[in-house]
Amino acid sequence: MRVIETEIPGIRIVETDVFGDERGFFLETWQAERYASLGLPGRFVQDNLSRSARGVLRGLHLQHPDAQGKLVYVIEGEVFDVAVDVRVGSPHFARSVGVVLSAANHRQLWIPPGFAHGFCVTSQYALLAYKCTTPYRPQSEVGILWSDPDLAIAWPRGDFTTPPCEFTVSPRDQHFARLRDIPESALPTYAEYGPPR
Repeated sequence: MRVIETEIPGIRIVETDVFGDERGFFLETWQAERYASLGLPGRFVQDNLSRSARGVLRGLHLQHPDAQGKLVYVIEGEVFDVAVDVRVGSPHFARSVGVVLSAANHRQLWIPPGFAHGFCVTSQYALLAYKCTTPYRPQSEVGILWSDPDLAIAWPRGDFTTPPCEFTVSPRDQHFARLRDIPESALPTYAEYGPPR
């Protein structure tokens, strides 16, 4: 197993060890001591599973307060997964990292607390799993518009649906505010959640 640092400190790609033969394969999706030795969290309190069809885009979501760190991976299919630094005062504020996660590449993405998360499905369907460091708390939910031009996220484009919308986005996610229109008091701060250790 190895960890790849990204252009935003703290966001890490995990390449798992896969043991395969003609029968199939085996891998560990998480092991507390091994992950802690690589600088990844050793305590998760909630696991989530999301199934979505091709072209579905979910995000951008975070919690504040009670920010969640997430370890994200795909069990079936493929997604383009995105983490956006929304920590007020961060030198990387409003920058994002996008990574292809799939059942074929077995990669995981560690998203530290203080980042917004979203993904779009690029396969026929995808089964995405993620572990969280903090329980889901609806009263702490914050949403940011997935297509915020200030974020300039390079979402993959494809023949998902007919124009004008290439993605299937929930009404709630379509009506989130742009990052610049969200009060700073509603966002995490760099002092709270950075720099990474």
